[in-house]
Amino acid sequence: MKKKLGLLTSLVVAASVLVTACGGGTSTGTGSTNQPGGENAKRIALIMRQNVGTFSAQYINGVKTEVEKNGGELTVFNADTDLVKMASNLDAAVNQKFDGILIDHGTAEALQQGTQKAVDKKIPVVLFDTDINIPGVPVVAQDDNKLAELSLEKMAADTNGKGNIVKIWVAGFAPMEKRQVTYAAFQKKYPDIKEIAAFGSATNNTALDTQTQMEAILKKYPNKGDITAVWAAWDEFAKGATRAIQQAGRTEIKVYSIDLSDEDLQMIQTENSPWAATAAVDPSNIGRIHAQTVFQKIKGEQVPDNVKLNPVLVKQEDLPKDKKVTMGDLSQYVQEWGK
Repeated sequence: MKKKLGLLTSLVVAASVLVTACGGGTSTGTGSTNQPGGENAKRIALIMRQNVGTFSAQYINGVKTEVEKNGGELTVFNADTDLVKMASNLDAAVNQKFDGILIDHGTAEALQQGTQKAVDKKIPVVLFDTDINIPGVPVVAQDDNKLAELSLEKMAADTNGKGNIVKIWVAGFAPMEKRQVTYAAFQKKYPDIKEIAAFGSATNNTALDTQTQMEAILKKYPNKGDITAVWAAWDEFAKGATRAIQQAGRTEIKVYSIDLSDEDLQMIQTENSPWAATAAVDPSNIGRIHAQTVFQKIKGEQVPDNVKLNPVLVKQEDLPKDKKVTMGDLSQYVQEWGK
């Protein structure tokens, strides 16, 4: 806040902020303090490792929709990939006595202690793609092994089980580690599919950084046939790789990925797009179930410690050529979507 603002203005602005000043939280709630029945609105904290790309945006929207459906208020704490900051945000949420806490893509090393502190204070916690294991703390997770299997097997089928591939993946995330296990098994199953390059990093500009790295790979392998396909373990990786391939005019190289958003669908449907297929769970539905589970805990309902979401393979060939498909109407073309 600029020094030019007077003390009175400062006090007015400060009074209008709902808990967002501490821990980098951003309130996205309805603003009401009471539910229709007269009870106080439940305050829900969403502790995120990072908020990057349209997948995260749609996930947050799903959380927000479900929180508001239950008459609650949502505050999002984004750590910008910093696990130390994420742990601090979790501590802030516990100290501020939120009614429920959602954790997105954390690690046990950084957040085990804070999660246990929340449990000790009787604050319900629900995890998403986080490797913390505490009895009574549910984990909502995509079936990451199945996600990897669906995308990799599609790549194997399209390449007749042979060729040179580039892997884009990053360590340090629970879902990525699971996907790597499936990838390692895939390598043994298809020895004629050779990994000639591997890279990947999660940043605040993942798609753009991936595009730059992929451009360097394409220069290293400049000839048609040098690279058969790219396997991207995250849609932000796939976006960067796809743009690099398109700009280089190397659309004979096909991209296979994990995760999906409206932006991804637009890119997949672009004429001559190299993005051939992706395995995914609807991110809005993930967010909705994540939030739904914490409200079940708040109400004292029985919730299993593991809530697994089944993925679907979305193929470019299944999408119409004469219209653009969104996540909202994808089920018209991919029957299993949203089920």
